[in-house]
Amino acid sequence: MEIKITSLNDIDNAAKAFVEAMDQNTVFAFYGKMGAGKTTFIKAVCEALGVTDVVNSPTFSIVNEYRSETTGELIYHFDFYRIKKLDEVYDMGYEDYFYSGAVCFIEWPELIEELLPGDALKVEIAEQEDGSRIVKF
Repeated sequence: MEIKITSLNDIDNAAKAFVEAMDQNTVFAFYGKMGAGKTTFIKAVCEALGVTDVVNSPTFSIVNEYRSETTGELIYHFDFYRIKKLDEVYDMGYEDYFYSGAVCFIEWPELIEELLPGDALKVEIAEQEDGSRIVKF
């Protein structure tokens, strides 16, 4: 599936379309260059899922936990950009998150690719020349 985001004004509709297409998947690996809009899109998706907390990048904490106000479900948001070695991911107990059944949104999954569950959904976000974004999954 492909979703085009022409401007920030469209991001809420794009996030709703993404949520409708999530199906039974729980682990989402977000690929994209620095500045492609991964965090911004994940924030919009969390809001579409009913998160009312402030959603921001867990760049320094590695993982943020949110709860949907509409379903009560947990949502984990990871940013592995600062991971230097896989031992750090083992030490944080990644399996407890990835295999919990909770929704997991992962930024910079290429740094931990060998640890991703086999059914993780690959989501690519790419900035276009006109400034729009294409989300493919």
